[in-house]
Amino acid sequence: MTNEESASQTRSRTITWEDPQTIVAAARGKTGLEILRDVIAGRLPPPPMGRLMNIRLTVANRGEIVFEGVPEEYHCNPMGIVHGGMAATLLDSALGCCVYSCLELGDVWTTLDLKVNYLKAMTVATGRVRGIANIVHVGRTVALAEARLVDANDVLYAHATSTCLIKRAGR
Repeated sequence: MTNEESASQTRSRTITWEDPQTIVAAARGKTGLEILRDVIAGRLPPPPMGRLMNIRLTVANRGEIVFEGVPEEYHCNPMGIVHGGMAATLLDSALGCCVYSCLELGDVWTTLDLKVNYLKAMTVATGRVRGIANIVHVGRTVALAEARLVDANDVLYAHATSTCLIKRAGR
C-alpha cells in the first residue's frame, strides 16, 4: 500500500466531554443510585470514559445496571475484530455502577478485581450490545457483582465478575 492509498483510508474521530468534577460536586448529598439516574436523565453529564468508548448508561435500579454500546471501527484490533478492551470497559462500567447503585450517601467504591470470560468475538456487524450487571453481595467493606454482555438477540459475548472495595462514609 502506498502512502497515498494509506492516507485515503485514514479515519478521524473527535471527542468532547464535560469536566468530570461536575459529577463529583453533584455527588454531595446524593446516593449512588440518584447520581446514576441523573446521568441517564441528562441532569448530569456522562463520565468522559463513556464518551471516549461510546458507551452509555441506560438502566439504573438498585442492584441492576445496563450499559449499551455499538462496536465501531475504532474499537477494532489489528485482526479486524473488536478489541476485548471494549467489552471489558463496558462490563467494568456496568459492574462498578451496579455496586454504586447499592451504596448510601457518601459511600464510595473502587474495583479490586475484574474477571472477564470472552465467549464470542464482536465485529462492527454485531450491532448494539448491552452489559447487564446484577449485584451478588454487598457487605460492609466488599461487594460482588456479575454481568453479561449480550447483543440484540441475547447472544452471550462475555461474562464478567467484579469484586469492589467499599469505603463507608463516616464509618
